[in-house]
Amino acid sequence: MKKFINANIYKSNAKEIIVADGKFLEIGNNLRVCDNTIDLKNKLVLPPYVDPHLHLDYVYSLSEGLGAKTGTLFEAIALWPKFKKNLKASEVRERAIKGIYDEVSQGVQYIRTHIDVTDPNFTALKVMLDLKEELKDKLDIQIIAFPQEGMYTYKGGRDLVEEALKMGADVVGGIPHFELAREFGEKSIHDIVNLSIKYNKLIDVHCDETDDPNSRFLELLNALVLMEGIGEMTTASHTCSFGSADNSYAYRMFDLFKRSKMNFISCPTENIYLQGRQDSYPKRRGLTRVKEFLEEGINIAFAQDSINDPWYPLGNGNMMNILDNGIHLAQIMSPNEIENDFDLITYNGAKCMMLDQYGFKIGNPANFIVLDENNVFDAIRKRVNVIASIRNGEYLFKRETKYDIKLDL
Repeated sequence: MKKFINANIYKSNAKEIIVADGKFLEIGNNLRVCDNTIDLKNKLVLPPYVDPHLHLDYVYSLSEGLGAKTGTLFEAIALWPKFKKNLKASEVRERAIKGIYDEVSQGVQYIRTHIDVTDPNFTALKVMLDLKEELKDKLDIQIIAFPQEGMYTYKGGRDLVEEALKMGADVVGGIPHFELAREFGEKSIHDIVNLSIKYNKLIDVHCDETDDPNSRFLELLNALVLMEGIGEMTTASHTCSFGSADNSYAYRMFDLFKRSKMNFISCPTENIYLQGRQDSYPKRRGLTRVKEFLEEGINIAFAQDSINDPWYPLGNGNMMNILDNGIHLAQIMSPNEIENDFDLITYNGAKCMMLDQYGFKIGNPANFIVLDENNVFDAIRKRVNVIASIRNGEYLFKRETKYDIKLDL
């Protein structure tokens, strides 16, 4: 048994935590005396960062010479198959571990990763299934059976997704806006929902990642999961086109999203980089309606998406950087909004992943992180580092705070 004291717990008045057998035993104030007491020195304590949208089979592929020249989404997708032809399990594993280290060393303990299964050999999927089990003491990994080249654009893609689910993938993925015609995109949405029901799997779709306001696969996805009663199991990622839709349409859809309880994920750094490429001025930001989702009580989370790959060259697994960019782009920095902004990289992502044992609750695994500040506002304003990550009551890592310096000014 151990006791953590002087903890400024996010959204709580509690200052003390007692952990036993790797779980939260007590959370409160003036708790029992424990021989093993750890002083957190009034630092801000959060549940671990959650990255609910990452491509671990793509990370560091840019370093392997796979580069996009135009910086567009569809050029990056077109480049990938050429690289994938010679993909080796050992290389996927090495790069994925590097990407996982980037994230875990900066406070992430939960990752949902899209793994391309438009590969009859399932090279990357097999690697990731092994890593999920191998690294479970360090982090939780959810795997999405993702048809990067399309369920129908890639011949047999739909069947490969189903086989990946049988092999152990946790989530059904899709990319309807990449299919060759709207009819096939809609067909893929029906397949995704049917596969989810058949295998009792979660859903996470790359949905309408385009500036085209007429790309409305989101509407069909929401309708189907609403009718089937599986909205809470469903996430729509990106939904960039919804940011270009007119208000009359958008507010009608908000009501339907609230009925379905579907989740959303925005990847702020990735989509500000990829979208709006055909715009001159005014130039769109490429994000979905993050601010409005929050105001309407619709769950939305932020995610990294890519680390050093053709889609996005500069990702580094730092969720504070993702939050920083996202709250600027979505203009969610009023005092009240700032006090809740950390939800975008913690609780909201956990809700997308349906993590039922996440957060500060008695009986949950004692997983949390410590930031190098004592309050939410200054932690975000200063973009502070994670100085400790605790999993099951034990330190994954602990680092020194910023150096004390003296300036003669």
